[in-house]
Parts: sequence; structure tokens; C-alpha cells
Amino acid sequence: MDFIEEFKYQSILRLNENTPRIEKCLELLAEQEVWQKPNPHSNAVGNLIMHLCGNITQYIISCLGEKEDLRNRDYEFAMQGGFTKSELLQKLKQVIQEAKNIMVNLNQEKLLKVRVVQGFKLSGIGIIIHVVEHFSYHTGQISFYTKLLKNKDLGYYADQNLNAKNKIC
Repeated sequence: MDFIEEFKYQSILRLNENTPRIEKCLELLAEQEVWQKPNPHSNAVGNLIMHLCGNITQYIISCLGEKEDLRNRDYEFAMQGGFTKSELLQKLKQVIQEAKNIMVNLNQEKLLKVRVVQGFKLSGIGIIIHVVEHFSYHTGQISFYTKLLKNKDLGYYADQNLNAKNKIC
């Protein structure tokens, strides 16, 4: 596998890794808890999922997929409901799948091309790195809030020995 294919593979792997984590949190939360803000300076899980959909749509689907940018970022945070847990998850999965379809088809030229997205000058590689780290960051917030509300280990690594030592290659 060449560098470009490996980069796309690893980026998609991280998106695929985090989506079920958000799904697990949604399973544990009650419908009203999804739109409950812990305080006026924080966002509800529903707002974070809408924000992830907006970010991924703007950066990958619109910018790398060369579609019109229709994002209303302020609305993502102003929402106080309007979607059920199931609808939020369906929307997130749909956006992730569309983004992955675009990413898979990017060639070296498109990955190196510099564009302006949300006011930032980024290459296609920079856009993908931003989306992956942004998705992971907010997955962590959703996970932390779920743990606070439910006082439960989410078991993301239940099947892994995280104390395993590295093997010298």
C-alpha cells in the first residue's frame, strides 16, 4: 500500500472507530438527556452530534467533494431538540458514509491541493486530519458526559489488553 492509500485507510479507520462509541453513548442516554446541557457554557450531546455533521459536511463533503457550502454553524449550537437519538445517529452515519466515499476517491493531487475552508488554508490532507481529530475530540466529550450521567465504564477497550508492551520490530 502506498502512502496516500495508507493515509486514507488510517483516517477512515479512525472515523469508523469513533462512530460506534457515539452510538453506545446514545444507547445509554435517555431521549431528554441527549438535549440536556450540563451548564449554560456547555453543549448537549445532540448539539455536538449536529456540530460534527456540520463540520464533516463543510470540510469534506462540501470542500473536498466540491459541493456548495450550506452550513449554519450557529444553528448547530442553538438547537434545543428536534431530532431523536435514532435520527441523530442516522444523520451522523449518513454524513460519515458520504465523507468516506469522497475520501476513498481522492488522488494525490486533490490531497495536496490547498483550499480555503471555514477561513483556513488547508491541503486536502490537512482537511482530513482536521476532521479526524475534531471527530475524536467531540467523541471524547460525548463519552465523558455520558460517563458523568450514567456512572458507567463504556467498555471501549474491553477486548484489548492495554497493558501489553510494544514488540520491537
